[in-house]
Amino acid sequence: MEKYIQDKLKEIEKEKSIKILYACETGSRAWGFPSPDSDYDVRMIYMHEPDWYLTLSDKKDTIEMMLDNGELDITGWDFKKCLKLLWKSNGALLERIQSPIVYHTTDGLTEMFKNYADRCFAPIAAMHHYSGMAKNSFDDIEGKDEIKLKKLFYALRATLACKWIIEKDSIPPIVFITMVNELEFDEKLKERIKFLVDLKSGKNENYMHPQEKELADFIREQLTVADEKADSLKGRKEKDTDLDEFFRYGLKTWK
Repeated sequence: MEKYIQDKLKEIEKEKSIKILYACETGSRAWGFPSPDSDYDVRMIYMHEPDWYLTLSDKKDTIEMMLDNGELDITGWDFKKCLKLLWKSNGALLERIQSPIVYHTTDGLTEMFKNYADRCFAPIAAMHHYSGMAKNSFDDIEGKDEIKLKKLFYALRATLACKWIIEKDSIPPIVFITMVNELEFDEKLKERIKFLVDLKSGKNENYMHPQEKELADFIREQLTVADEKADSLKGRKEKDTDLDEFFRYGLKTWK
């Protein structure tokens, strides 16, 4: 599948007259808890030729493509858009540049993205992103006797990201099990989570699972803590003018 995706990316470059700087997998495959029928969620950062940016007009800065009957979802954000989102500590972008599954990269640029992500990181912005995700997913399963197991993982992942921000004051890892292993909480819950990761690997996306009361209680407690701590977290830093230099540097890589 990797070769197939890389070939599709080359086709997109030619069709759209763009240069793909970075492309990776996101979603459950990157998080580390896919099901056998999980689709592929490919996300890319791309750029146009330098003259494309020399205009007063607003231009479309995203690409969305659904291929192979929905099994391959490819979405891209323009380089300039990504730098603006980087300054805002956009949670989705911060995850993408950490992905363990990379289909394409550009020497130097990926490392620069990670460096600027750390410099621009605003804990309060990331907290709002993940707490919102956690609450939305938890609303879908709270109080129900049977739940979609993937929804439990969505809620757990975002909840642990909130806990990570509070306790580590850094960007949460994209790999779910890293947070499970490195955060401090009940070992029995950790073992239960790892058991469920293994279980999910053999179940399809629509698998219904008995409610996990102890994990639900844990999520509820941690989200309460997140709400209490959110306002005390650090906000966005002043705009980093070096991002302009990064943008100009990136444009020079156009060939």
